[in-house]
Amino acid sequence: MEYNFITNNQALADFCQQASQAEAIAVDTEFVRTRTLYPQLGLIQMYDGKQLVLVDPLTIDDFSSLEELLTNPNVVKILHSCSEDLETFWHAFKVMPSPVFDSQFAASIVGMGPALGYAKLVENMLNITVDKGESRTDWLARPLREEQCDYAAKDVLYLLQLYPELKSRVEAQNKLPWVYAEIAHLATKKQTPLPLDSVYLTVKNNWKLSNKALLILKKLAAWRTQIARQRDMALNFVVREENLVAIAIQQPTSKNELRAIQGVNPHEVRIHGDALLTIVAECQNLPEKIYPPRVKRLNDIEGYKNTAASVKKVCLTIAEKYALPPELVGSKKQINQLLKWCWFEQDETREMGLKPDLLSSWRFTLFAKELINIPSLNLPNTLLQENA
Repeated sequence: MEYNFITNNQALADFCQQASQAEAIAVDTEFVRTRTLYPQLGLIQMYDGKQLVLVDPLTIDDFSSLEELLTNPNVVKILHSCSEDLETFWHAFKVMPSPVFDSQFAASIVGMGPALGYAKLVENMLNITVDKGESRTDWLARPLREEQCDYAAKDVLYLLQLYPELKSRVEAQNKLPWVYAEIAHLATKKQTPLPLDSVYLTVKNNWKLSNKALLILKKLAAWRTQIARQRDMALNFVVREENLVAIAIQQPTSKNELRAIQGVNPHEVRIHGDALLTIVAECQNLPEKIYPPRVKRLNDIEGYKNTAASVKKVCLTIAEKYALPPELVGSKKQINQLLKWCWFEQDETREMGLKPDLLSSWRFTLFAKELINIPSLNLPNTLLQENA
């Protein structure tokens, strides 16, 4: 493998200047995410067809040239299954690569198979076997071994080779705008955090609580997320989610009572006991008028199964018409997202200021007129005008 290992600002700037003249570049990242809330960037791989580089983010302090390249509208960034890469770039540099050609999504949209892994796609299109043995390595450790660097380099070497044929297949079906739009929509979601006051809506078993207990859970979930964001800690390394629910139900008044709750460990009590007990205590005398409404579940809504089936039928019709995999058009998760947005006053998508996937980006044109014809969804008739 021939590649250059970039460890200084000037070398990075020189490569980015060169790559800015390319039509497209292959991009990948390696990161570590074990105990942290956000991915910790360990390596950036790029290939512009002339030079393959491995960029060491631990030795560089000026990424302005890279940020400019990643957002250059004239250079397509080719990534594979880019969700975590987008999150990594956003956390590290507060930029989102654009435009992005995601090879996994592109392969799926032209019927090569849903959610193909990189190695399988390379094998299918290039007849090359990719060794994934270094995928679980520690990318923050230095020095990186030769095997690690070779593995990382191949992730962009073959990615660029896939691009011309894959792009040609997408263009032949007039679906290239969908590829770019899908990732742009994903990038918007990655940049939009759920407000702290709404985090409790994502807590498992939140529907079992009501009144004061639900208020406590709301406050506890907001506190835990704020701590996790401030300290870059995985949420369950602050306090385990099931323990938040148990604390909200039992409402302890002392550390002894907190320790007695099944599942709560001494580490949580020692570090966060005072904060947890303070939140419980502060909620005791708050007026009932601020208690959050009970969290609804779709399974408890009359007509849920029939309406979900009607939406799924629309998905299948669209999938057949455009030769798309049904799960790519509208998964069960996306159907449920739509129903919650339509039926519930409180749902995560609305609280983030977003619309459901089936009414966003390239899917809106395919779905809107069909979904308005499902009365039980209660979609506003103005929806088409609003998105014109």
